[in-house]
Amino acid sequence: MEEIVAADRNYKGEIISFQTSSGRVISYRKALHDIQAGLIQGVQVIEENDTELPKITQMNDEYSLADLPTIH
Repeated sequence: MEEIVAADRNYKGEIISFQTSSGRVISYRKALHDIQAGLIQGVQVIEENDTELPKITQMNDEYSLADLPTIH
């Protein structure tokens, strides 16, 4: 099972893509799909009524998505 290890952000600081522990670089939408399919561990999807896309958050206090390094 994969984990999220890095992220790319847009000019607003919003995460737009992720890198997984296997080296895949995936879009935010692909990450949503993979998390919901159970392919990525350690994060969860939270549906919010006031946003276009659901929010991806960490499942525990082990790390924060805000602290992820940038994809190189």
